Amino acid sequence: MASVQLQNISKTYPGGVEVVKNLNLDIKHKEFVVLVGPSGCGKSTTLRMIAGLEDITTGKLSIDGMVVNDILPKNRDIAMVFQNYALYPHMTVYENMAFGLKIRKLPKPEIQRCVLEAAYTLGIEDLLDRKPKALSGGQRQRVALGRAMVRQPKVFLLDEPLSNLDAKLRDQMRTEIRKLHQKLQTTFIYVTHDQREAMTMGTRIVVMKDGIVQQVDTPQQLYGHPCNLFVAGFLGSPQMNFFKVTVTQKAAVFTLDFADESLVLPPVITNNPKLKEYIGKEIIMGIRPEDLYDDANALKEANAMIIKGSVDVIELMGAETYLFMKIADSNVVARVSPKTKARTGETIEIVFDMDKIHLFDQATEKTILN
Repeated sequence: MASVQLQNISKTYPGGVEVVKNLNLDIKHKEFVVLVGPSGCGKSTTLRMIAGLEDITTGKLSIDGMVVNDILPKNRDIAMVFQNYALYPHMTVYENMAFGLKIRKLPKPEIQRCVLEAAYTLGIEDLLDRKPKALSGGQRQRVALGRAMVRQPKVFLLDEPLSNLDAKLRDQMRTEIRKLHQKLQTTFIYVTHDQREAMTMGTRIVVMKDGIVQQVDTPQQLYGHPCNLFVAGFLGSPQMNFFKVTVTQKAAVFTLDFADESLVLPPVITNNPKLKEYIGKEIIMGIRPEDLYDDANALKEANAMIIKGSVDVIELMGAETYLFMKIADSNVVARVSPKTKARTGETIEIVFDMDKIHLFDQATEKTILN
């Protein structure tokens, strides 16, 4: 088993700079958990505390039920893959992968078996005699993964391992790391600032901001039910569109009003008792680019509304097209079909799928509907 528990973990540097604040997280055996957030949010510091490379200021860290706060990194049975690979330049690939096992004084036949098995799994068996300078970025990253694999650790820690690779190679290595997780059947904790990596790799995602965990959930739940404005805007590319709106009630009809526009809310939202607390108040409405349409056929949806917007820029992305528009005083992006008839400079009708909107309290920035 390889579970990891963080209880009330905090990290404060000299001078009172608190980079991780009261973090609580329970990572189960075989999970692939991704820590994601903007630079400086505390995700790498959290990973380094798990590894033992940073001291914990307050709180308790347990691996398999054993408190490891005061246990040296080499005795925690974890392996870490770094952003810059951290390979020894004077050693061959074989020697780099075998180094940790030699330190443990394993028999040479056992070391050879472990290295060759890992090399075969990663497809680098033909590179064992090369030195790091003769390898590509992707090959170096595979060697770094292999060096971690041969130790057969309880927990793999990966600190932005793909950030130095080009886009195509990143896509390939994401797939390779997911396959590796499935093959090894152990616990992976992965740090990235790239929300696309987080969404495609993690069984659960931990979204962090300013040292505080904002939300922990599956990719689907985070995307469909963000708990606050930050999570809603951080996950998704292009990001969610936001409007400042006022909640209005006329008889049994609730609307969201902004500028000269008025959007009628569907029953699935008006039936939520929390909404009545915001009548006459300004809140923030969010809607994702894929829930906006430039096709009148979308009116077949029972709860669709139309607003006019002026098209500023059109980006052709192959399988889809992004329309960058101005609606009232807001900048808006719609993800539409590549067959769109919209043209730059035109004013077009945009269809809102009102069943897909998100509402947030303007003061607390927390969701109103969940």
